Amino acid sequence: MAEPTALDRWERRTQIPLMALAVLFAIAYALPIVDPDAPRPLLTACHAVNWGVWCAFAGDYAVRLWLSEDRMRFVRGNPLALLAVVLPLVQPLRLLRLVSLLLLAGQRARLASQIRVTTYVAGCCLGLLVFGALAVLEVERGRPDASIHTLEDAVWWAFTTMTTVGYGDMAPTTGWGRILAIGLMLSGIALLGVVTANIAAWFIARFEMDDEEERRQTAAIHALTDEVRSLRAEIAALRGQTADPAAGPPRELA
Repeated sequence: MAEPTALDRWERRTQIPLMALAVLFAIAYALPIVDPDAPRPLLTACHAVNWGVWCAFAGDYAVRLWLSEDRMRFVRGNPLALLAVVLPLVQPLRLLRLVSLLLLAGQRARLASQIRVTTYVAGCCLGLLVFGALAVLEVERGRPDASIHTLEDAVWWAFTTMTTVGYGDMAPTTGWGRILAIGLMLSGIALLGVVTANIAAWFIARFEMDDEEERRQTAAIHALTDEVRSLRAEIAALRGQTADPAAGPPRELA
């Protein structure tokens, strides 16, 4: 078994702390949107937490790049993480910081081999639903022609958009809101495809297991049949030798 590299050890050690920071970021991002009339110091603290957590993830990317044996290969193999680090520097908006951290968190989550596909898809669905609702509420609330004014409206809209139902009772009117709608619709279709493929793969695996078991049983039956035939041939040969008069009486044992 190969000895783990410095990059592997760093990723194992930082995985849980970075996931905890992602949860902290989610709380700090959601609180000002859910309660925009919160005390000013609390809103400032949430803003600082948002940037602090992003800096932690950006620093993690820098350390992983430094520890990588082939840095160009690491950059080419992690385009989403690089985009997430650079994006807020181009246009430091709250929505862009949300997308950036989600990209970085997803990049690190995929490093955990114990996360199964079903759990990962469920987490993606929940994350998209919650953050999509919060993001659209942030950009739509307060607009005179908007139809999404409360968190309940935003969650309902996000759910119907992700499932591609689209009742049409609520729809974003701003440019950012429509971009979010496009992202949620595409993500919902992709996740639905992953779920469908996962279920189909499970059924196929079950059928293959049944076929493999049937093949093993058939092979065992054939092996037993050949063994019985061999034993019958040996018994027939022994009987033939016993009945042969030229063989003479059986010799006594010494």
